[in-house]
Amino acid sequence: MGKKRDRRVTPSSNKGGEQRVELGDSASSNRRLAIIFVLFFVVSPAISVLVYRIKYATTTNPTDSYVFQRGLVKANVDFQEILAENSKVSENTSHRHYTYPVLAYITPWNSKGYEIAKRFNSKFTHLSPVWYDLKSQGTGLILEGRHNADVGWISELRRSGDAWVLPRVVLEAFPAELLTRKKQRDKAIKLIVTECKDMGYDGIVLEAWSRWAAYGILHDPEMRNSALQFIKQLGHALHSLSSARNDKQQLQLVFVIGPPHSDKLQKHDFGPEDLQSLSNAVDGFSLMTYDFSSPQNPGPNAPLKWIHSTLQLILRPTGNSAQGPAHKIFLGINFYGNDFVLAGGSGGGAITGRDYLSLLEKHRPLLQWEKKSGEHLFFYSNDDNIKHAVFYPSLLSISMRLEEARSWGCGISIWEIGQGLDYFFDLL
Repeated sequence: MGKKRDRRVTPSSNKGGEQRVELGDSASSNRRLAIIFVLFFVVSPAISVLVYRIKYATTTNPTDSYVFQRGLVKANVDFQEILAENSKVSENTSHRHYTYPVLAYITPWNSKGYEIAKRFNSKFTHLSPVWYDLKSQGTGLILEGRHNADVGWISELRRSGDAWVLPRVVLEAFPAELLTRKKQRDKAIKLIVTECKDMGYDGIVLEAWSRWAAYGILHDPEMRNSALQFIKQLGHALHSLSSARNDKQQLQLVFVIGPPHSDKLQKHDFGPEDLQSLSNAVDGFSLMTYDFSSPQNPGPNAPLKWIHSTLQLILRPTGNSAQGPAHKIFLGINFYGNDFVLAGGSGGGAITGRDYLSLLEKHRPLLQWEKKSGEHLFFYSNDDNIKHAVFYPSLLSISMRLEEARSWGCGISIWEIGQGLDYFFDLL
């Protein structure tokens, strides 16, 4: 804010004149404050968004990608075509068609993800191996997961590409203790920052909100504020350090957020006010726009209309603020599917690309395009004559979600790259 002006005036016997001078001075001060407010809160963010749009504006036509050229991105697709084409990719694995940021998750229990990250390295801007958990231990804290870290893999990535490596840290520590005790908060941040420095990471992806919601603390305004303050404190601590490989680049913080569970925000949901509150301390928000359906309520993984309404809800204007920072959103896209039991039992669950191909080979199903959700699916009956419904991403469904993200100026986050089919990456 600008320096406050001295509103005192020279003493005068003309009290009316003195009053007029003070009022004029007040109006001038108010105008200056208004100008500063507009410049700082309206113009500056607008300029940063414009710079972001120019930086990441697409310079290529998405339909130039190899899978589009081969006519594979379509609603009318059959199982034979998927089996025959899914492993064929463009020889140019470095050219990007989706030019906004791309965050890719890799899990230790799916080794294919490590290979995909190396093979399509240039397609990604951020890579997040799922390695760490921060837990309570007695009255203290412990950061577990270094045994998962693959230093050789990171070195290979950095020799061939520029993607930032931000391991995921799940905050499992008891929130009632962590968020109310300064010593615990400081310890948690020190553990994370020290690990980044020791291992040469470019920052972290933090998952905590869903854990805090499960503990029921987000309904309490005071605890919610403490949670937001902790995230800000961690963000500022990371931003105070430079990346080991680029001293001009601060360490980054990406925060994982879940989608609202209904058209109206619930008390535990992460909303637009939270987004605005954290936007200066957090570099990106990994929005989990998947898992719309479950074995108890079978259906599509991430209906397109639901994705759109989620973005509208999260990014809606708040108070005097303009629309939320869409450029900081990594819109979640699932590269896994679900095999749901429909009749004669209950259950089912997630499937990988390998599982999906096996089901296609065994059952030779008729694939259907579900226009309402924007997803492909098929039905089959197993050996016990129990009916199943399988929802798994297709080139068309992924392409439509990329276009949705592009229309908002969002990045994307993929859970997780080892579960997809090889030719999915030609779309990126």
